[in-house]
Amino acid sequence: MSHGVDLAPAAGPAVPDHPLLAAVSRLLERLNSALLKLSMAALVITALVLTYSVVSRYLFKLPTDWQDEAAVFMLVGVTFFCTAHVQSLRGHIGIEALASLLPPRMNAVRLFLVDLVSCLFCAFFSWKSWTLWHEAWADGQTTSSTFAPPLWIPYGMMALGMSLLTLQILVQVLAHLTNKPAGQRSAP
Repeated sequence: MSHGVDLAPAAGPAVPDHPLLAAVSRLLERLNSALLKLSMAALVITALVLTYSVVSRYLFKLPTDWQDEAAVFMLVGVTFFCTAHVQSLRGHIGIEALASLLPPRMNAVRLFLVDLVSCLFCAFFSWKSWTLWHEAWADGQTTSSTFAPPLWIPYGMMALGMSLLTLQILVQVLAHLTNKPAGQRSAP
C-alpha cells in the first residue's frame, strides 16, 4: 500500500476517462514496459560485468578500469528508467499514517496535492537534468578516469527518466481533474 491506496499490479495502472489522457497513458504504459525490460537486462549485464571484474582480478590478476563506471552508468539508467512505471502503479514510498487517519475525500485531496507538488518538483529536476545533459554534450565532458566515458550518457538517462516521470505524474494530476466520480462512470 502506498499513498493510501492499494496496489493492484495485475490490473495495471488506472486509465483516465478523458480520451486524450487515456491515449497518452497507454503510450506511456507501453514505453514504461519497454524501459522496464531494458532495465532488467541492464541489471543482469551490470551483475555480469561486476562478476567478470572480480573474477579477472582475483584469478588472472588483470585489473579492469572500465567496469565500475559501466556499472554505475547502467544503474543510473535502471534507476531513472523505472521511475515512471513505478509511479503509474503508485508504488513510490508514501506516508501511511495520514492516509489511515483522513476521511476518503480528504485523502483524495491530499493525494492530488502530493501529485501536484511532485509534478512541479520533477519538472524542475527534469529541466536541470536536461541542462546538465546539454552542458556535458556541448563541452564534451567525460569522467576523470582513464576509461573516460562521456558524461552525457548518464545525464541523458537521468533527464529522459525524470521527464517520463514528470509526464506520468502530470497525466495522473490531469486525470484527477477530469475523471468522473466512480458512481458516475458509464460501463465500458
